[in-house]
Amino acid sequence: MAGGRGFPRHSESRYSRPTITTGQATGMLDPFGRKVTYLRVSVTDRCDLRCVYCMAEEMRFLPKADLLSLEELERLCAAFVGLGVRKIRLTGGEPLVRRGLMTLIGNLGALVRAGDLDELTLTTNATQLARHAEGLAEAGVRRINVSLDSLDPERFRAITRRGDLGKVVEGIEAARDAGLAVKINAVALKGLNDDEIERLVEWCGQGGYDLTFIETMPMGDIDGDRTAHYMPLTEVRARIERRFTLTDSDHRTGGPARYADVAETGRRVGFITPMTHNFCESCNRVRITCTGTLYMCLGRDDAADLRAPLRSGLGDQALREAILSAIARKPKGHDFIIDRTHDRPAVARHMSVTGG
Repeated sequence: MAGGRGFPRHSESRYSRPTITTGQATGMLDPFGRKVTYLRVSVTDRCDLRCVYCMAEEMRFLPKADLLSLEELERLCAAFVGLGVRKIRLTGGEPLVRRGLMTLIGNLGALVRAGDLDELTLTTNATQLARHAEGLAEAGVRRINVSLDSLDPERFRAITRRGDLGKVVEGIEAARDAGLAVKINAVALKGLNDDEIERLVEWCGQGGYDLTFIETMPMGDIDGDRTAHYMPLTEVRARIERRFTLTDSDHRTGGPARYADVAETGRRVGFITPMTHNFCESCNRVRITCTGTLYMCLGRDDAADLRAPLRSGLGDQALREAILSAIARKPKGHDFIIDRTHDRPAVARHMSVTGG
């Protein structure tokens, strides 16, 4: 066991590797001809931080009894893989606070080794990463995304309402040393971290990390006015180009980011623009919450309950039919908008409920 850091060997797993039924693995097509190959799975709505753009300071989390078990999450993932999903990203909340998660990661990693899945990845705030990095690499995770919005310790604590930057950096470095490719995700926040844009590019270049900037999205009541901190990434890119040389890249990771190579650092910088540029035309993603709710679009409230067929006792065919029925109503795009006349969230649920 790598470093003895919480990753059980497969023979010690509490439950067996999922069974993949491939008879329908010709792919899932939505009504607009887009093939759904990417599944994001929130394993918990809980987080040990309270980032100002993501959560209210006093959050009411779901009762633990409402959450799917790890076995149920694994069965859901296996059903999607059987229907053509090739990439799974585990999210939260903060996924690494979910007890027993490394067992789930190990079993899903077995799907990668078997060739049933191309990639298993993770989005994390890195607070728990130092003790899990080796286990993630051993399980078959090859790259991770880390949310990091500031390199100033006091500002980081203010944005996260409680975070320790030193602990996060320690986790990032542990992941790099374990052989994981690390991509830093930073939400661009006007008046909060916009003076650190160039510093983030430089720091990521020095550490060997790619970097992606994200526009803040109107999801959930966060005890504040989003318009005060919204910053379009056209402005972020313009600031970067005053100091660095950017060349557009055709690099893709399966998500919505569009990348540019940074000549001075040898790394990439990405831009995710749900507000200024609707990237929905190429959307290949759906999301499952930790309660088994399937959202076909991050920016829409339409959803499908997969917990009921999962627990119905009718077998995997009923689950697959429920999934395919939901994919058949995946919308063309989202309705995100931020301005002074739209000060309510586009959707009521917090990002931590749906997963990143």
